[in-house]
Amino acid sequence: MKTNRPFGPLLLVLAASILALFLAAAAQPADEMEPDTPQGELPADPTAQMLETIRLKHKFPALAAAVVVDGKLVATNAVGVRKRGGTEAVTVNDKFHLGSVTKSMTATVAAMLVEQGKITWTTTIGDSFSDLGDQLHADYRPVTLEQLLAHRGGAPGKAPGDLWRQAWNASGPPAAQRLEFVHGLLSRKPESEPGTKYTYSNQGYAIAGVMLEQATGKPWEELMRTLLFEPLDMDSAGFGAPATPGQVDQPWGHSKGWLTGIKPVPPGPGADNPPVIGPAGTVHCSLPDLARYVMFHLTGEQGASQWLKAESFRKLHTSAGNDYALGWIGLEREWAGGRALMHNGSNTMFYVVVWMAPEKNCAVIVATNVGVDAAFAGCDETAGKLIQRFFPK
Repeated sequence: MKTNRPFGPLLLVLAASILALFLAAAAQPADEMEPDTPQGELPADPTAQMLETIRLKHKFPALAAAVVVDGKLVATNAVGVRKRGGTEAVTVNDKFHLGSVTKSMTATVAAMLVEQGKITWTTTIGDSFSDLGDQLHADYRPVTLEQLLAHRGGAPGKAPGDLWRQAWNASGPPAAQRLEFVHGLLSRKPESEPGTKYTYSNQGYAIAGVMLEQATGKPWEELMRTLLFEPLDMDSAGFGAPATPGQVDQPWGHSKGWLTGIKPVPPGPGADNPPVIGPAGTVHCSLPDLARYVMFHLTGEQGASQWLKAESFRKLHTSAGNDYALGWIGLEREWAGGRALMHNGSNTMFYVVVWMAPEKNCAVIVATNVGVDAAFAGCDETAGKLIQRFFPK
């Protein structure tokens, strides 16, 4: 097997597109910047040992991974601590924030609603927001649900500053916050002519999420729970920062300081992006539960799912251009036996990446509680080593 890296330039493009939280962080003294080290020797399990070596090398508080081979979960490992400077060890059942991996879940729920006849891939913004009248910018009217999920609906790559500030200060039910945010987006001219350009956009997924809400009369969070999490037994899945405020019962996210080092971010306000972009990236869950979701997609095109037809999976997995499909990126990789499907995500305080090899019915998942650029190299290295070790040649 070639040892080419599983990641490439698209990884950087996606992560750069995730909205920053602009959390201030002062530089830490050198002793606080050292990685949390385990007591005693490295773990006896070879996979956990490899993870711990990489975790210490890259100074992650925690590092976790899951491996699927022949459609079965064959390895789940987690090393390190839930919080930098804390003593609570991370476990294989701990929850990690998924960031933009949420996009594939939103697109999957959209496919389910298409099959149910609640909405179509060609349903337009004009159809869903007819109540806006002249407040809806004319250029947005013909944009379809499919275009939004493929990042080709003209939605801005970065949220307008005034709307983003309002989102941080908003209160009330998440669906109501989203609707107000989306109304603000749709009253303005699209960033690019719809259908002509790929622009990775959390805002486009927010619009798509509200279209699903309009079609069903149910909040996006409820649709995710009832159509995806519950059928797949993803009991750990939820929204926002995974830990309980005031407790270290789950991993805390960590932000990067202005000069150096990282610091833990307490769960609560500021620990995740606002719910207005929930459909783009606010889900959390354990890696075993994420593996259940991945296995659902791995075998879906073979008609193995009772919840979604094979043609719907093919729709979700087929590139609409620029390698981006509907919530997944399709790339050719030798280790995958041809086509690989991937997506990564970060809310700037966690990072997770999923790589699937449908031809081999295999997948790797890697997660850490450090965000964006600080996490790339270590998670990249981990995924590569897991692929080398577990994937059939």
